[in-house]
Amino acid sequence: MILKDLKRYIESELCNLYNPYENESIAYLIIENVLSYNRTQIVINYRNNVNEKSVVVVDNIIERLKKHEPIQYIIGEAEFYGLKLKVDKNTLIPRQETELLVHNIIKKHEHRKNIDILDIGTGSGCIAISLAKNINNSNIIAIDISEKAIQIAKENSKINKTKVEFIKADILNLNEDIKDKFDIIVSNPPYVTDKEKIQMQKNVLNFEPHNALFVSNDEPLIFYKKIILEAKNKLKQNGQLWFEINERFANEIIKLMKKQSFKETQIIKDFNQKDRIVFGILK
Repeated sequence: MILKDLKRYIESELCNLYNPYENESIAYLIIENVLSYNRTQIVINYRNNVNEKSVVVVDNIIERLKKHEPIQYIIGEAEFYGLKLKVDKNTLIPRQETELLVHNIIKKHEHRKNIDILDIGTGSGCIAISLAKNINNSNIIAIDISEKAIQIAKENSKINKTKVEFIKADILNLNEDIKDKFDIIVSNPPYVTDKEKIQMQKNVLNFEPHNALFVSNDEPLIFYKKIILEAKNKLKQNGQLWFEINERFANEIIKLMKKQSFKETQIIKDFNQKDRIVFGILK
């Protein structure tokens, strides 16, 4: 089989799972991963033969995709804000909405130096590492309750040549784990309620870590309430608090922040015009 036919074969096998644009993107990802080609090399080698062993590997990937396993977990990496990050079942797959959160923080602070930042619920480390990469001489601490996630985040920091301190800690029981004061606290905590699970796609529901995604219907803002209280003690004067949020609770989160002396609060919409980020300054 030549490479051009292999690409067509992948797309035909996956046509019922994805739209045409996603289908082609995933076909390229599979070929890049299996043959260690970049996009240009794929085009250059379109008429070259692909060995049988590689075709078998491709078939195995296709079968896993048909069971709704995310392509990022299959190939073991995801792209985020121009960086390559390792991911596995212990970490959420970074999303565009979180890129928007990172972009807004960088836009406000890319020309500052020596900023102290705390990332709460770091997962793969995507937020902390992207900020470290784009804000000069930033001092960043990132915490997560999962030891396995912390290990992945440390690897990602090393791969992307950033300096981030990762600490295993539970934000709901922080105790004395973090004693520093920060210019910025940022968090993308669990915010999908249990009753919203029925709206989730199988590739998310069946494979991504539930403790990083879901909160109970009774306490949907449990993490926000705790982080806001911690932020009041751990932010410097005029320090900033940034959240990624469930669009249903934007106004409630803003009210919680205002109650704890946060000013200049703001709601930022995502690409689908849904409330997705909230921001405030501790005065």
